[in-house]
Amino acid sequence: MQIRLLPFLLLLCLVVLASCGDASDKDASEETTDMADFADEKDFKDAHDTPKDIAFTPKGEMVTFDTPDGKTATAYALMPEEKPDKFILVFQEWWGLNDHIKQEAERLFEALDVVGVIAPDMYDGKVADNQEDAGKYMQAFNADRGNAIIDGMMAYAGEEAKFATIGWCFGGGLSLKASIMAADKGLGCVMYYGMPVQSAEEIAPLEVDVLGIFAEKDGWITPAVATKFENLAKATGKNVTINQFDAEHAFANPSNPKFDEKAAAEANAMALAFLKEKL
Repeated sequence: MQIRLLPFLLLLCLVVLASCGDASDKDASEETTDMADFADEKDFKDAHDTPKDIAFTPKGEMVTFDTPDGKTATAYALMPEEKPDKFILVFQEWWGLNDHIKQEAERLFEALDVVGVIAPDMYDGKVADNQEDAGKYMQAFNADRGNAIIDGMMAYAGEEAKFATIGWCFGGGLSLKASIMAADKGLGCVMYYGMPVQSAEEIAPLEVDVLGIFAEKDGWITPAVATKFENLAKATGKNVTINQFDAEHAFANPSNPKFDEKAAAEANAMALAFLKEKL
């Protein structure tokens, strides 16, 4: 009986080992460096409830500027009376340049004084109010067009301008990207639970300090992603400070039903202190 069972047991072991190998390969293939890859996931969509309506009366204005790809772009801008030489670039979530992001731009403008604040429209006029459209817009986002918008916005600010950046979710990654592009014109970068760069080559041009704000319960920009970015920064001589909050992804958005008031207040105070120091 034992002899007859031996071939069966050997076959069973081979099946189990093969299954384990397949799972490992699948995990490796599912690792992503682009937030757009999450757009079709039901759990990701469910984590981004439709934004609540907010009472918003704009104090800034929409401006138009040329971009190096031969097109134009727009942004929501707030400027002090005297032309500034320091700016904060404010990057949208996956919804687009909606009233919430404009409100955040105004909050920063009022808190920091004599600094220009520009929130670019990275979707060229498209704003989503539901998860399906937001996912489509994020997936359709073209990196080259995004770079052109950032370049055009910096040129619009002026040759002597220097920049701090801030963004949330999809915009968190754009905030880091813009600070990398700013090079020696950068002042500092704040990124809220955005996808960081993954390689030494990508991070090499970065010349500013980075404040990373992440969520421990984030199922996509996970603590492991944040830690990997921190380790990359250390290995390449960059100054990146990571803060992880006991909260969900998108916890700092007050128009999100999953808004965590306590964690958001702490994170926002931390970000504001960082920006004041850099500006």
